[in-house]
Amino acid sequence: MRLPTLELLRAAYGRYALGAFNVSNLEQVHGLFRGASRAQAPFLVQFTRVMRDYAHPVMLEQLLRGAEEIHPDAVFAVHHDHGDEATCAQAVASGHYNSVMIDASHLPFEENVAATRRVVELAHARSIGVEAELGQLKGVEDEMSHEVKEAILTDAAKADEFVQRTGCDSLAVAIGTSHGAYKFAGNQRLHLDRLADIQRRLPGFPLVLHGGSEVPLEEVRRINQAGGALDASASGVSESEISQAIQLGVTKINIGTDGRLIWTRVHREFFRDRPAEFDFMAPGRLYMEEYAAFVEKKCERLGAAGMAREQLG
Repeated sequence: MRLPTLELLRAAYGRYALGAFNVSNLEQVHGLFRGASRAQAPFLVQFTRVMRDYAHPVMLEQLLRGAEEIHPDAVFAVHHDHGDEATCAQAVASGHYNSVMIDASHLPFEENVAATRRVVELAHARSIGVEAELGQLKGVEDEMSHEVKEAILTDAAKADEFVQRTGCDSLAVAIGTSHGAYKFAGNQRLHLDRLADIQRRLPGFPLVLHGGSEVPLEEVRRINQAGGALDASASGVSESEISQAIQLGVTKINIGTDGRLIWTRVHREFFRDRPAEFDFMAPGRLYMEEYAAFVEKKCERLGAAGMAREQLG
């Protein structure tokens, strides 16, 4: 059952976080719906510009319709992640999205405000929610069109002004995470003090954490044992930090890298151990189940397990 994104965010605020999972193919969609349904957790399906180009928007929508039929009790919303004005307009016009994210965070403050406001006016006319971003994350991910080598933390003093002037429905904040597998260096962790300041200025307003993957060391180790060459320093956001962030207003957590690591590990190990195999469906089936187990466990850790029953009545 698809529901408005803002409805899901409001229900979750201060209690749990919605896992917002970036997916781009049949195996990921199957695994996502299977895992979230087992957890009875509400969730967000996210497609980026690059994912839409890769799979085609029509194909992605048909995959979702099939998943809805297979899992009629799944409670979710569909979100366009890291869009620019043009792709947000396309997503709004398609009628397939419950929310869009306009990422104008690389622009000067006033230009970010203006671009976000234009998308808000367009989307709200169709009852579609808008996520915006203030501050920038380190790292380069496939959905990012510009390179960001150093994080620019969200200015808490500007956050309230930005929300009031744009009318956005949720705000992605930069508090120390980054895109990709290498989120932290040394002892660096989330700037929870900055997050607390933002929440104080925007009480009750849904905040979003991008770059929320955990990047388990065991996944990195197994990938490298199967022929990979990931830097062993790869690390992500810990479970304890996520729990604290939820209490400080983070209501949506974006998860993309972990799903890619699982895909890489499953396929590298499968073909390492079965070098004569060439049937892609065999590792595909394995990945669907592995990803489903990951999603189920992640929803539990976010506190969302069992919460779909509230929306189903």
